Amino acid sequence: MSDTPNALSDQERAELERLRAEKRRREADTAAARERAELERLRAERDAEACDAAAHEREEQARRRMEPGDDLSMPTAQKVVFAICVVLMVCGVLYIAFAPR
Repeated sequence: MSDTPNALSDQERAELERLRAEKRRREADTAAARERAELERLRAERDAEACDAAAHEREEQARRRMEPGDDLSMPTAQKVVFAICVVLMVCGVLYIAFAPR
């Protein structure tokens, strides 16, 4: 062996190096798996936020559509034409209902 009683033989030193390399590989694999899990978690979080934002936007658009606004007011000429059409329709219904047979 060697001069000191605690020194490692070449075979023991090679085994130690092999075990250390195996440990480094396992640690690297564990770190890579941890990073992949974090990446998946961040992607899921981003997708959830995007989904929430899209849902909020849809709700906002629906709310805006349901609110009465200035776009629902008719011009005066359009009101007059509408009133004339209603009067003509009522006259037509009355004529049909009470017309002599």
